[in-house]
Amino acid sequence: MLSDKERRKELGDFLKTRRARLSPEDFGLPVGRRRKTIGLRREEVAQLAGIGITWYTWLEQGRDIQVSAEVLEAISRVFRLIEEEKEHLFLLANQPLLAKTGNPLIEGVNSNIQNLLIQLEHCPTYVTDEKMNIVNWNKAAAVIFGDFNKMDDRNRNAVWRCFTSKEYRELFVNWEDHAQRLIAQFRLAYTRFVGDEWFKGIIQELTDKSPEFRTWWTKHEVLGTPCGKKTILHPKVGELLMDHITLQVYDAPELKLTIYQPRQEGETDKKIKRLLNNSY
Repeated sequence: MLSDKERRKELGDFLKTRRARLSPEDFGLPVGRRRKTIGLRREEVAQLAGIGITWYTWLEQGRDIQVSAEVLEAISRVFRLIEEEKEHLFLLANQPLLAKTGNPLIEGVNSNIQNLLIQLEHCPTYVTDEKMNIVNWNKAAAVIFGDFNKMDDRNRNAVWRCFTSKEYRELFVNWEDHAQRLIAQFRLAYTRFVGDEWFKGIIQELTDKSPEFRTWWTKHEVLGTPCGKKTILHPKVGELLMDHITLQVYDAPELKLTIYQPRQEGETDKKIKRLLNNSY
């Protein structure tokens, strides 16, 4: 199948990028004067992982082979993969880790989420699905990040808007850091949908439209959704300092809740209240 071929190519590209970011010195291996390879050689990876060089080479070449969880564990150890990278590797190799499962999305879940959004009235909060589409939000999120009600489906996709909207880009003091983290999260989401026409379409469009996306997508970075801090430059009230956290909905694991909490510095909470009351 086409999707299997694409998945194997994605796996090969990922392995190459992870091999390139390590050096022989990391493992006490000799470098040699004639060395031209950036990072580890394939045979060095195979030796360190305790697997055959032919087998590893076939993996990088995207050959149609079955690889065991034990081999993937060994490769993960050599490449020093973080949890999200390891999950990415296993899924691409068709050896998924224990899946996070939950009950099907039910009406009560939507109702509970909506109630929570209302209660978090002074914390900009939105809900994203497995494709990073923003599917629900509160008023605080709309006054900070834009009126989602007036956007079409494409512009309510977090990744699309990040790389195509000038206004959105100007909100972030460190847009490049934000965008690179977002693209790494999108890569992890894509792992489960390699070959999917929707993903292929948006990736191709972003590749054509955004030189930054085109460059960073090829790096095959993967990342979860860690907590952090953001400084936002709002065009009406100026600098906003916020902590953010992303939570997965237990009964609907395809949904994630991202909450921005105003910090005490810079009177951020007062500025948000002014925006909500149209008194800026």
